[in-house]
Amino acid sequence: MQAYPRFITKIEHLDWLAPGERDALRDVADKYPFRANDYYLSLIDWDDPEDPIRRIVVPHPDELEEWGDLDASEEHRYTLVPGLQHKYGETALLLASEVCGAICRFCFRKRGFMKRDPGKGRDLDAAVEYVRTHPELTNVLLTGGDPLFLPTPRLESLVRRLREIPHVKILRIGSKMLAYNPYRVLGDPSLLEMFSRYSRPGRKMYVMSHFNHPRELTEQAVAAIDLLGRAGVVVANQTPILRGINDDSAVLTELFRKLSFAGAAPYYVFICRPTAGNLRFTVPVERAYDLFQRAIMDCSGLAKRAKLVMSHSSGKIEVAGRTEDQIFFRYHRAADPQRESGFMVFRGNPEALWFDDYVEREVAHWPGRGYHCYGPE
Repeated sequence: MQAYPRFITKIEHLDWLAPGERDALRDVADKYPFRANDYYLSLIDWDDPEDPIRRIVVPHPDELEEWGDLDASEEHRYTLVPGLQHKYGETALLLASEVCGAICRFCFRKRGFMKRDPGKGRDLDAAVEYVRTHPELTNVLLTGGDPLFLPTPRLESLVRRLREIPHVKILRIGSKMLAYNPYRVLGDPSLLEMFSRYSRPGRKMYVMSHFNHPRELTEQAVAAIDLLGRAGVVVANQTPILRGINDDSAVLTELFRKLSFAGAAPYYVFICRPTAGNLRFTVPVERAYDLFQRAIMDCSGLAKRAKLVMSHSSGKIEVAGRTEDQIFFRYHRAADPQRESGFMVFRGNPEALWFDDYVEREVAHWPGRGYHCYGPE
């Protein structure tokens, strides 16, 4: 079995690029840090400057275009103790790690990797205590950074403490490690033993994988998914729709089908958040909806369960449908319980990249009027 991949954190070490190309990327990496490993970089066709895997992980000068916000979903509003967000009633999000196996160029938490991180850090003791004293929290999502980047003993210590809280029934781990470094699973039996101990009937553990393109589903990645399943873990996949990576219905169909075959059924498909540096990855909302609908047509029902959503500051907004001149949204999750399942209708806007683009256009046509959310009866 291959040894653990070698990490690469300096543009100068990207030997596949010409010296002039490396020089052009230094300013980008100074602002938005670069991190990868030789396993993942080996998936790139370096003769193709538009290679989708390259686009995921290698910096590009377009990232310096001024656009977006470092905290596009206003996560600071829901951070109640350092490292813990409580946005929805029964769910807490815990930032378990500050490091990832690599850094996605479209990362919506890139502020955490930057030298001028405006975040509040982490206090895992305070976060666990918050969960302990809030019995409504049945579901805890460990994210980061990437929790699977933690050494297994540190991860197990956190999992054990959360499993000792009776009302925590679901533990989820959000991770791109299966794509970036499947040897994290293949090469560490103690990690699988940990999952077997704590993913039990009635109190399952989930790994929310992050495959963005079919080529990431290598033989090693599929084997890692299989081992997690054998250890009692449920694997489901999340991906944004990303320009130049998977904004093609045939590519999305292939991704969804491969995921379903491997045992990592599609879960959420996200509209790319308006995060600083991310303009080059954006796909208009209505085009993304059409791509998504075409993609699932040739998939089994497992893939059709996926939801196309925006992680907006006000909640998780599903793109529910559209006509030639209207688009329909629904609050799949809402920070304000009064908006839960609320339904919204807007005039179509083919240029809109985010929910706010629809709201601002509505307000511009009817000054003083906010958007209306039709709640359940």
